[in-house]
Amino acid sequence: MSKKDYKRYTITSALPYANGPLHIGHLAGCYIPSDIYVRYLRSMGKDVAYICGSDEHGVAITIKAKKEGVSPQDIVDRYHGIMKASFEEFGISFDHYSRTSAPIHHETASEFFTDLYEKGEFLEQSTEQYYDEEAGQFLADRYIEGTCPKCGYENAYGDQCEKCGTSLNPTDLINPKSKLSGNSPVLKETKHWFLDLAKYTDFLKNWILVDHKEDWKNNVLGQCRSWLETGDGLQARSMTRDMDWGIPVPIEGAEGKVLYVWFDAPIGYISSTKEWAAEKGIDWEPYWKDRDTKLVHFIGKDNIVFHCIIFPAILKTHGEYVLPDNVPANEFLNLEGDKISTSRNWAVWLHEYLKEFPGKQDVLRYVLTANAPETKDNDFTWKDFQSRNNSELVAIFGNFVNRAVVLTHKYFDGAVPQRTELSEYDQEVLAGLEGFPERIAASIEKYRFREALSLVMDFARLGNKYLADTEPWKTIKQDKERTGTILNIALNIASNLAIVSQPFLPFTAEKLNSILGIKDLNWLDAGSGNLLKGGEEIGKAELLFEKIEDEIVEAQVQKLMEAKKQNEAANATVPSVKDTIVFDDFLKQDLRVVTILEAEKIKKSKKLLKLTVDAGIGKRTVLSGIAEHFTPEELIGKQVTMLINLAPRKMMGVDSEGMILMAEDKDGALKLMVPHDSTAPGSPIS
Repeated sequence: MSKKDYKRYTITSALPYANGPLHIGHLAGCYIPSDIYVRYLRSMGKDVAYICGSDEHGVAITIKAKKEGVSPQDIVDRYHGIMKASFEEFGISFDHYSRTSAPIHHETASEFFTDLYEKGEFLEQSTEQYYDEEAGQFLADRYIEGTCPKCGYENAYGDQCEKCGTSLNPTDLINPKSKLSGNSPVLKETKHWFLDLAKYTDFLKNWILVDHKEDWKNNVLGQCRSWLETGDGLQARSMTRDMDWGIPVPIEGAEGKVLYVWFDAPIGYISSTKEWAAEKGIDWEPYWKDRDTKLVHFIGKDNIVFHCIIFPAILKTHGEYVLPDNVPANEFLNLEGDKISTSRNWAVWLHEYLKEFPGKQDVLRYVLTANAPETKDNDFTWKDFQSRNNSELVAIFGNFVNRAVVLTHKYFDGAVPQRTELSEYDQEVLAGLEGFPERIAASIEKYRFREALSLVMDFARLGNKYLADTEPWKTIKQDKERTGTILNIALNIASNLAIVSQPFLPFTAEKLNSILGIKDLNWLDAGSGNLLKGGEEIGKAELLFEKIEDEIVEAQVQKLMEAKKQNEAANATVPSVKDTIVFDDFLKQDLRVVTILEAEKIKKSKKLLKLTVDAGIGKRTVLSGIAEHFTPEELIGKQVTMLINLAPRKMMGVDSEGMILMAEDKDGALKLMVPHDSTAPGSPIS
């Protein structure tokens, strides 16, 4: 952590792809951590620019558009709106949220490319690139899938394996396939402009592995060290792509090519800052070019190489920009023991959560911070969500505040009681109160947000324990003055709690401020035992949190299980063909249309129904294992297909005289095989 006293802070969060809505993995990865940090800085009175925006130029956009039969612009417009609204409702307090389709971004990214081009930083090379002959176009990295040479994952992309995280070139893949046609692509020559990353190796090694070896997270340093010191080291990387969706390469001879998304996307931080500054009527340049500015990038681990290697190399070459002081990347968040997957709908979507859990933004913020994947991948479960809400937010934080406020209204008519003589225990508690804000701040400034939140909860525990130990509901019977002192201290603990919890639980802190009548207090005020003075009026108690019942989380788990079931059905393979039979074998089967006359459940069996059918040659009794798919009532009168000459078989004490034929769908559902029109019972099928 830098010890420098900076004049201003530029804080960025990774630009989310505008090809789908936000999920909890995004939030835990970088948006909640960055928001906590920024809210803390603002409370400290710092000059902060909190910058983000939608990344609208990735290949994922064009894949989505092609799949839906709409334009890429339609896709980005839709998801930009959804993400921006979700961020706002969830309390992610960006100063500016832009988009990379904005004209100012196209202009800024083009200027960067031109500057590097004119300085001779690019290698112009003709290379062989995968080309889909059926589709008639070169394939961007994400239009190619194949087997990862590192871990064997069969659906690795042409630029990265999402299972092991290895950065790849398309030609590294084993058995590559085009996502456009499914065919094996061919190599075809094309010209591109490469940034020779090898020439920045010494600078990057010194800047990252020496200058920041003490303050950057181990996972970030480890991944950077792998890039810089293993194998052949850094290699030239193409900064252009053969595509028609993106920012056109601004030089002659580059028609039909656009800037590589990871060249233009980080520059989106700068263009978004320009847009923000223009709206405020201030100069944007100090936030990116002044050495008294602290730049911090919050990202997930899959973006480390782009923010620690490629973007700093671009900024260094330009020469006017500050480099990031820190890149506190988080690991991945899993869901119910499985990797979050947007394609499999194995995710908790933010916009859906906001609808299904109204007013509970802080519950999710709390759980995702308490379980943040700061040093290793972690797992979100709905049971843990429920447990943390009920046993921590409700039972500790909410219970303490509620008791302090309710007792103040009950015993002192809602006025903060005067503080009189302090006991030794009172002094001990006030001393403990004084130290919490500094300890919490130290953890935040080291990007240890999980640790900082744990301290906030310890602060609430201090208040809870103080009330439990002093028992004001008992002292009121003998000593009202002593009771007043206890509640004065408790209310001041709650006031401090409102300040230090605000970066983590902004909606709760706002409500708590309203209850206590607190205005214009910030982090520098925290640690005082005299924030509330005797005689000041406080508001009525409100529940800060409410218990979440079993059926609520069970419904969410069932929702995920249904998504898994649908995904398995969609990917189910048709059973292989059975052994070949001869025509005479087929003729042995007597298949006929029958009409179901009666249907009833078999006692002590969950699966069997007893059916009485009109087979045209008399009635037959059939036992069929379809009770979990059909009710007896819906079967009566149906015409179905039956194998009528199957040898009788006794089951559950009943002779079954044939078999009703069914088709089993991909999702395991059974379908009746019925004639197109009403048919005479006993009609043969051939």
